Amino acid sequence: MARYLVIVESPAKVKTIKKFLGSNYVVTASNGHVRDMPKSQMGIDIENDYEPKYITIRGKGEILAKLRKEVKKADKIYLATDPDREGEAISWHLSKALKLEDKKVYRISFNEITKNAVKASLKNPREIDMDLVDAQQARRVLDRIVGYKISPLLWAKVKRGLSAGRVQSVALRIIADREEEINAFIPEEYWSLDANLKVKGEKKLLTAKFYGTEKEKMTISSKEELDAILKEVEDADYSIADIKKGVRTKKAPVPFTTSTMQQEASKALNFATAKTMRIAQQLYEGVDIKGSGTIGLITYLRTDSTRISEEADAAVREYIREGFGEEYVADGEAKKDSDKKIIQDAHEAIRPTDVTRTPAAVKEFLSRDQFRLYQLVWKRFVASRMQPARYETTSVKIAAGQYRFTVAASKVAFEGFRSVYTEAGEAKEANNVLLKGLDMDSVLTKESLETKQHFTQPPAHYTEATLVKTLEELGIGRPSTYAPTISTIIARRYVAKENKNLYITEIGEVVNHIMKQSFPSIVDVNFTANMESLLDGVAEGKVRWKTIIENFYPDLEAAVEKAENELEQVKIEDEVTDVICEQCGRNMVVKYGPHGKFLACPGFPDCRNTKPYLEKIGVPCPVCGKDIVIRKTKKGRRYYGCEDNPECEFMSWQKPSTKKCPRCGKYMLEKGNKLVCSDEQCGYVENKENTDDN
Repeated sequence: MARYLVIVESPAKVKTIKKFLGSNYVVTASNGHVRDMPKSQMGIDIENDYEPKYITIRGKGEILAKLRKEVKKADKIYLATDPDREGEAISWHLSKALKLEDKKVYRISFNEITKNAVKASLKNPREIDMDLVDAQQARRVLDRIVGYKISPLLWAKVKRGLSAGRVQSVALRIIADREEEINAFIPEEYWSLDANLKVKGEKKLLTAKFYGTEKEKMTISSKEELDAILKEVEDADYSIADIKKGVRTKKAPVPFTTSTMQQEASKALNFATAKTMRIAQQLYEGVDIKGSGTIGLITYLRTDSTRISEEADAAVREYIREGFGEEYVADGEAKKDSDKKIIQDAHEAIRPTDVTRTPAAVKEFLSRDQFRLYQLVWKRFVASRMQPARYETTSVKIAAGQYRFTVAASKVAFEGFRSVYTEAGEAKEANNVLLKGLDMDSVLTKESLETKQHFTQPPAHYTEATLVKTLEELGIGRPSTYAPTISTIIARRYVAKENKNLYITEIGEVVNHIMKQSFPSIVDVNFTANMESLLDGVAEGKVRWKTIIENFYPDLEAAVEKAENELEQVKIEDEVTDVICEQCGRNMVVKYGPHGKFLACPGFPDCRNTKPYLEKIGVPCPVCGKDIVIRKTKKGRRYYGCEDNPECEFMSWQKPSTKKCPRCGKYMLEKGNKLVCSDEQCGYVENKENTDDN
C-alpha cells in the first residue's frame, strides 16, 4: 500500500488533520521553521549577491532526523504549512533541509482545517511558489540587515541589548510623534448651552442644544460670547422652526480581517493583539468537540481580505433565512469601504468553518477566552450577510430670536444585522419620545437654561487597537507582523502599556531620537510603506527580490558609517554625581538600565550597589518648595513629582515651569514652545521664548 507523508507546522494540527485522512497517510509536524540565518552573525553574503546563509535552527536537529526517517518510507510527500508567505518559505526550507529534490513533493494549502478543505487540497497539489518564498526572504534579509547594522550603534550610544527593527522603529516613531503632539497640545475653551423647554400638554421637559443662527452653526468660544447669546435667548419666545423626519440606514459590517479582529477584540474583550492571535491560532488549529473529535473552528487568521467563499456565503444566508426570516438576508455581498489593494486576497476573511456550529453549541468545550473570541468572529460573520439596520429619524429646529436650538432622535425601525452584532463602543441611538407629539404648532415655554464650560482634548494616546489600525492604514507591516511588532517594543521597554494606552519611555525616546537623526529613511512612514509595496511586487513575480536589497543596502551602509563617526565623537561617558556610595565611598555614576537611568557604583563588580536616579529639573515644588524630580511609573512612563514623595503628593505629566501664571498665580506647564497655566479654568497661554524663567 502506498504511504503518503503530510508535513504541517504545528503539532496541534496533526491531531485535527489525522482524522480526516486514511491509514496510509502519516501526518507529522516541523514545529515551525527548521532553518534560519545564524544569530552570531548577519548571515548574508554581501559580496555574493546578498545570498542568505541558512543553518539548522538549534534544537531542530532531532525533529529533522525524525522527518528524514519518515521521508525515506514515503512514496509521496505533501508540504502542508500555513497558506501565506511565511508558510510557503517554511515548505521551501523543509524541502532543502530534507533534500527532497529527487522525491515526489507537493505543496498543499487550505484556508480552514476541515475535512472538505484538506481533502480538496490533496486533489489540487501544486509546486512551491518561489515568488512567495522570495518575498518572505526579502523581508527577512531586510529586517536582518537593519537589525544587525544598527543595533550595535545603539549598544555603543545607550546600552547593550537594545535593538532596532525595520517595522518596530516606525511603530515607535508613530507613538513618539503622538506623545509630542499631546505634550504640545493647548486646550481651547468652549461652552455648551442647553434649553429645557416645557411642551404644552407634556409632563416631561424637552432639552434642546444650542446650534447657532438660522444660517450657520456656531461654536461658543468664551464666556463673553455666551453672555451675549444668553442676553438674547433669556427672554425670547421659543417656537418650532422646522421638523424633518427621515430614514437612516446603517450598513452591515464586513467580516473580520486580521487587523479588524485585533482591533475589535481589544475594544470588546480587552485582549492584547498577541493574545488575540494566540487564541485565534488555537481556534484555527482545532479544538476537541465531544462527539466530533478535534475540529478547526475558524478559517486562517492572517489575512487582508474580506472575501468569502461561495459555499460559506450560501450556508450563512440559509442559516439567516431559517433563523431570522427572508427579510434579514442581505441582497448582495457586503463590500469593504476601501479602494485599498487587497494584498493577501488568496485567503478568505476570518470566519467560522461551519456557521451552524453556534457559540452556544461549543461553549462547554472552549476556554472562556476561546469562547469569547469565537463568538465575536461568528457574530461578525453572520451580521456581514444580513440587511442593514434602519432607523426613523426626527430632527427639530427651535427658534429663539435670531438663534436656533436643535433636538434629534432616532428609533430603530428594523434591527437587521444589529439583531446579531453591534460593535464595541457604538453610540446608543437617542430615542426622545417627546418628539413624536411635536408639530409646527406645538407651544413651547422656556423653563431654564443650562451652561457648561468645556476644553478641547488632546489626541488620544495610542492603544494596541488604534496602533494596528494606523499601521494598516499607512500600509506598514502585514497581518502577521502587527502583534509581534507591538510585543517587541513593549518587551524592549521602549513603550509602556498602562490602562490600554501606549506611552513612550525614556529608553524609547533615546532610541527614537537616534533613529530619526541617523537613519531618517528607516523610520520614514512613506519609505516603509513603499518597501511593503515592493515586497508585494516580489510576491506577484513582478520584482526580483535581490534588486530591493541591492538598492537598499548601500544607502544604509553609508548612513551607518556616518553615524559611527558621529557617535564616536559624542560617545557618552558615565555621568559622575555627588551621590556617595554608602558601601564603598565612591561617587556614584548615572547608567542606563531596562527602565531608563539609574545610579550605580563605578566599583562594579567589586561593589554592586545601585540606587534609583532622581534627576532634578531645577524647578521648586509648587506645593512644598522642595525640588521637582523626574520619576517613572512601574511600567516606565515618565512624570514629574516632588523629591519628598510620598510626604508631598505633587505630580504632573507635563514639565512644570518656575514661572507663575500672571493671571491667577498658579504654576505653569511647558507645552512645546508655549507655557500654559496648570489651571484649565484660567487658560492663560504665552510663548516660551518671551518668558523669563527666573
